[in-house]
Amino acid sequence: MQLTAILTPALEGGFIATNPETGTCTQGESVEEAISNLQEATALYLEEFPMKINQKSLLTTIEVPLHAS
Repeated sequence: MQLTAILTPALEGGFIATNPETGTCTQGESVEEAISNLQEATALYLEEFPMKINQKSLLTTIEVPLHAS
């Protein structure tokens, strides 16, 4: 099953990894570790809460105005 992984830098270092289809979230010191941890967390979640996904998620970006503080 192919799912989405979103990685963002963590304030304390490393990366936060999120799967939006299941809501699972984890972290790792490197991109590779964060993805590996997310794969494990998502697999465990799906064992408990199976789901059928008929379509791939659409991933895009948005732009918002930046206001100086």
